[in-house]
Amino acid sequence: MASPDKQQKRAQRAKAKAKQNRSGKTKANVVHPLLANSLINEPFDDVEIDLSTFDFKDIEENGFDPAHFEDLFQAMNVGEGISLLAMCLVFLQYPVLELVVAEEAEDAATDFMMGLLIIYRGIYHDEDEDAAVDWIGGDAFQHAYNEASVILQKKNARSNPDARV
Repeated sequence: MASPDKQQKRAQRAKAKAKQNRSGKTKANVVHPLLANSLINEPFDDVEIDLSTFDFKDIEENGFDPAHFEDLFQAMNVGEGISLLAMCLVFLQYPVLELVVAEEAEDAATDFMMGLLIIYRGIYHDEDEDAAVDWIGGDAFQHAYNEASVILQKKNARSNPDARV
């Protein structure tokens, strides 16, 4: 995991980029129509998330408190009200998730993602873990998740022409 200074600098850069994107974006340059909706496109720009205090090792050892992810779950629920694809777009843009995927082993990141999705389904759909896992493994979710990944890769490639898709 990156040092607290590195995480703080990364968070500051992300916040500055988000502010720049909000002020300079045109709707005509949108990769997908869902990204024209500010509730779906960069939904966490206005949420204070201090990535320097995020401790993944503690989560691995002790689990996580769903209350710490309330902003994510609420935004996902709003997205799901639009479509499953919108919910996946919101989920994949969560800064903590982006940090975990970038810095942790693939299996650990996948477990973290599964945990978040299972808790979300339990809170908003009153599903147990088995039902949530079945939903995550289902064709509808898998298709929406993969499409959201492709959309965000294209979006990131447009906003950063030097990045590779």
